[in-house]
Amino acid sequence: MNNSKKFIHLYSKSLLSLGLLLIFILSLFSINWEDKLIHSGGKATLAQISRAIFSPDFSGEILHLSFISTWRTLVYAVAGISLAIIIAFIFGVLSSGILFKNKTTKKIFMHIFRRILGFMRSIHELIWAWLFVAALGLTPFSAIFALAIPYGGTLGRIFSDMLKDVSNKPIEALDSSGASNFQILFYGYLPMVKLDMISYTMYRFECAVRSSAIMSFIGLGGLGYQIQLSLADLAYNEVWTFIFFLVSLVIFIDLWSNILRNILIKDNNKSSIFGLNFKKLSFLLILTLLISSWWFIFKIEGADIFSFFSEKNYYYTKKFLSELIGIGRDDIAYLNLFHWKNALVLTLQTLNMSILAIGFSTIGMLITVIPVARNISDGSLGRTAKWYNRILFSIIRFIYIFSRAVPELIWAMIVIFVFKPGILPGAIALALHNFGILGKLSAEAIEGIDARPIKNLSTSGANSPEQLFYGIIPDIMKKFITYIIYRWEVILRTTIIVGFVGAGGLGHQFKLSMSYFHYTEITLILVCYILLVWFADILSDKMREIIK
Repeated sequence: MNNSKKFIHLYSKSLLSLGLLLIFILSLFSINWEDKLIHSGGKATLAQISRAIFSPDFSGEILHLSFISTWRTLVYAVAGISLAIIIAFIFGVLSSGILFKNKTTKKIFMHIFRRILGFMRSIHELIWAWLFVAALGLTPFSAIFALAIPYGGTLGRIFSDMLKDVSNKPIEALDSSGASNFQILFYGYLPMVKLDMISYTMYRFECAVRSSAIMSFIGLGGLGYQIQLSLADLAYNEVWTFIFFLVSLVIFIDLWSNILRNILIKDNNKSSIFGLNFKKLSFLLILTLLISSWWFIFKIEGADIFSFFSEKNYYYTKKFLSELIGIGRDDIAYLNLFHWKNALVLTLQTLNMSILAIGFSTIGMLITVIPVARNISDGSLGRTAKWYNRILFSIIRFIYIFSRAVPELIWAMIVIFVFKPGILPGAIALALHNFGILGKLSAEAIEGIDARPIKNLSTSGANSPEQLFYGIIPDIMKKFITYIIYRWEVILRTTIIVGFVGAGGLGHQFKLSMSYFHYTEITLILVCYILLVWFADILSDKMREIIK
């Protein structure tokens, strides 16, 4: 019976792998490869952009502008993630159901708040930004709330799952001693999930910095805004200067979060940098960033929180929501069959773009991931270490970091200078960003495998390709597929924003509808977008069940 179950599980996993490969191959037919996909001057533009990477503009004026823009990008990221943490904690606790002992009440609260969190994170932060600007105007809070809502939804879902997975024994002990629900939360649940919460929040903060950079698309300053202006002026040397600053900021946060996470996991209070305790230094840095960021927003940017509750804002928000619903209008797009047909075609294009993107990034990962795994590079996984291993390791690791540090929209801005508008440049831009993330996750999966079976293959005379195909790949295939499915979900949520720069799909139509004030079309596009994301969530859950 056990052998039968193993066979069925192996068969299902193999069938899923073949199915995913077939879907990617079919998605390639959505591109008309016979057409000229590259602009007439696309190759020359690509050469100019490539050459400019080796000669960024480090003039005093550009460096000064880069530092200011970097600070503004960081400020919005800090403000947005700080609000997101508050939202995530409240909604995460309520959706976990741990505060309720009555089963019916618990079930109702869990269902309501999990649906709210799902809705919050299903819409991309740039879409939220467009909606806030349309309703409330161009204020710093449009960007901050646009970051806080989807990140609050994502963090809240993770916090909820962490709290639900806590061991019952310590909680039952506190409950039997007469502790209240809030005492159980703060003295039982939170101490056991605190490290995981901090670790994941730091990762999301790194993502928030990238998201903050693309808030420039709604008119707010920052590194993304400067990149956009420099691309419009064809000043590619300046473009790479601003991109290098963004990459450096992301790398700094990534290194800082990794060091802090390791210290917290090991409970090492003696770790120091420049003679200062790293945990205390991190706390002071976080506190300083919080205070200075909100001070900058209120004092320098002139943001006024009370303006949100003014009669003027109430009037414009009410008017915008009425326009979205179509009150008083005869030409309501979401009640028109022609608009629905057009929207469904665009939805299919968006789905194809996401499949192409995850396919391209997976191919890139498979080609590069082996030499970038640390235990393969140093020869500890059964392969003989070569002199060039460390060189390949360093080069590909840097490519991974650079690839994922640049947001998808900025990649799309660059790619669209070379390729004609359509889903192909959108897929390439998405793949360039996710290739680095997928490669990093997959390399870490290889670094975590048991080396003994691989060494046994090596001692029995297996060469490197045999060790790879009979030892390494079977061991990590489950994790590879899991990461691919996870990144596909993320890509699908992001496909809509690359459409803003001409990559096709729902995003391109969303931008056009916003520009022409066709608000009921926006409602229809958002409905299709949310349904597509929910479909992806259900499908990915089913696929993960197959490979468990």
